[in-house]
Amino acid sequence: MLEVLIPLFDENMAVKAYSIFIQKDNYLINPFSVGTGRFDGASRVDALELLEKVGYDTLAGDAMIFIPMNNVSIFADVDPQTTAPHDRICFLIDNSVPPLPTYVARLKELHEKGYKLGIRKLPINEFENYREVLYLMDFVFLNSKKIAIDKARIYFGKIFPNVSLCAGNIDTIEDFDRLKENGGYTYYEGDFYRVPITKGKHEEVAPLKMTYIELLNTVNGENYELAEAADVISKDTALTIRLLEMVNRMTVNSGITTIRHAAAMLGQKELKKWINTAVANELYADKPGEITRLSLIRAKFAENLAPYFEMAIKKDELFLMGLFSVLDSILNKPMAEALELMKVSTDIRKALVEGDGSLFPIYDFIHQYESANWLEVSRVMLISNIKLESVQEAYDNALVWYRDLTAAK
Repeated sequence: MLEVLIPLFDENMAVKAYSIFIQKDNYLINPFSVGTGRFDGASRVDALELLEKVGYDTLAGDAMIFIPMNNVSIFADVDPQTTAPHDRICFLIDNSVPPLPTYVARLKELHEKGYKLGIRKLPINEFENYREVLYLMDFVFLNSKKIAIDKARIYFGKIFPNVSLCAGNIDTIEDFDRLKENGGYTYYEGDFYRVPITKGKHEEVAPLKMTYIELLNTVNGENYELAEAADVISKDTALTIRLLEMVNRMTVNSGITTIRHAAAMLGQKELKKWINTAVANELYADKPGEITRLSLIRAKFAENLAPYFEMAIKKDELFLMGLFSVLDSILNKPMAEALELMKVSTDIRKALVEGDGSLFPIYDFIHQYESANWLEVSRVMLISNIKLESVQEAYDNALVWYRDLTAAK
């Protein structure tokens, strides 16, 4: 089973919800499962299993979680499958769930239990046929490219005033800004938050960010010196406090009082690991939280995928590739310019700037995975002889790693 979290934003670019997208099989290997796979959800809802595994709080303390349901899984006994608050879970259906009395009754039952309900992929010409279903909905997802929000706002405002509208399929920041200006949407979904910067004003990098970049360059250089890294850390109060607090927890008899002593306690390898993740959080602090989450999960996911693409020897390099894959958004520069500030390998530069090189297949695979482009993901797994379970484990491990990382703050 493949699964991925897709974030939804409010108008301030804060993550307010996630949709969980699922694919149960490699349909290129087992094409018949396209038609029969939906029956696998008769007794369990796979997205709820992922939610329990990773932990509701990992995603966000008050985030809404959209759980996909089809015309079979909608009848599953969901209460024993989740410990998350009912009012933070929204069961998301589409037009595979018909507006028949049996389904309407089940939707009412879920609503009475406190769960939220949402619908997507409903054509405009089906709105009237689904009137009884729409009355029960808390959220309706609209294709922002096909529906005029001014007309939709009038229609839903008059007939379904309690429905919150969500804009989907938003590709660019310009589209997001236009939709936000027009108003009417509660949530926004699409690739717009991670579109590479290719034009516009190029701002100077803030002095504090230059410190973080200097530190990353120091520890990712060949045979770096602990003392040199410690001296760079000392330039930033937040990093200094976090390092001392972490290392002091490791000591038994005496506290660590100097940065160089703390660095020595960790050692080169562990200090490098800590810096690559801790600095990313600080470097990305003034950007949407999803950007930080994305970079860290990409980094660990890429590292975990390395052996399956026969690149185990490059796992550390792949981690950095994932970590720096949003550097253009962080520094407000085109990727080529952003990487000029970093001491990255030629292979990382080729992957992120040119879409080429030995590391690019994993980067492209991750991007397709994040977009739930399951057909392309399945094709790559088939060609590379990668098992579906291996990819699932690699992604789940990245989520759990992120959970533990953020919990340790």
